[in-house]
Amino acid sequence: MARLSPDERAFFHEHGYLMVEDAVDAALLARLQGDFEAWVEESRGHDAAWGDTLDGRPRFDLEPGHSAEAPKLRRVNAPIEVSDAYYAATMDSRMVDCVADLIGPDVKLHHTKINSKLPGGHTEVKWHQDFPFTPHTNDDVVTALLMVDEVTETNGALEVLPASHRGPIHGLWHDGVFTGAVSDDVTAASRPSASLCIGPAGAVCLMHTRLLHGSAPNRSDRPRTLHISVYSAEDAIPCSPNPMPTRYQGHLVRGRRTGRVRSIGYEIDLPQLPTTASFFDQQARHGGQDAAGP
Repeated sequence: MARLSPDERAFFHEHGYLMVEDAVDAALLARLQGDFEAWVEESRGHDAAWGDTLDGRPRFDLEPGHSAEAPKLRRVNAPIEVSDAYYAATMDSRMVDCVADLIGPDVKLHHTKINSKLPGGHTEVKWHQDFPFTPHTNDDVVTALLMVDEVTETNGALEVLPASHRGPIHGLWHDGVFTGAVSDDVTAASRPSASLCIGPAGAVCLMHTRLLHGSAPNRSDRPRTLHISVYSAEDAIPCSPNPMPTRYQGHLVRGRRTGRVRSIGYEIDLPQLPTTASFFDQQARHGGQDAAGP
């Protein structure tokens, strides 16, 4: 049964994103919030990134300036491997049904992560498209950003450039360095026409992989935590290694396996895989500024 209306599907395909409320039920949302709060408490006992993931990089990433008194947990890699609640949200929720309405009926998982901006932090996400990080044979790839907290105009909401998914794929390499961000010119041209994606906890922003987006630091006293799940059509095959490997990569969340590959024409430079806990360090190289600082 379709979860999205024809108008909602048309909006996504025209604008490259769609906001949907109540993407998970209230009980599951409470579990998601509780698990993340527990990780924040655990972070008070660490002064550097910690935990292990499939490729040996840390699971939990801390923003510079983190302390026991003022924790700044900014990333959890592959949370579905260590939390039943996050696994449930990614694998079988209304959110997944909505993704299937857009790129289904056959849909598989690529990777998951949590990006958080706690009060008092300075983490920003520089403008980019997801597709150059995770190129596939076709671009039926959706990033689902589930709002674990309410997202407001002041706590670091996602900013998107509507319809930019129908435009060019922008490079993330500058002067021989993989920065994880588009050029300053592209950023400057995008911001004036950007739309803010705000909503209550439990809402999801479904975003096309080629949509230009970024986000400012959290300027409020309230947290902004997003559980991010990246899905693709079953016949979209990755063209580069997964930047956040997980044992669940390729897991079929809806539909069936077709044994087929569908491709579209494009040319891009291959991404550089991160060597630290998150891509924030890659973005820090762009313009000589710290992506997690002023």
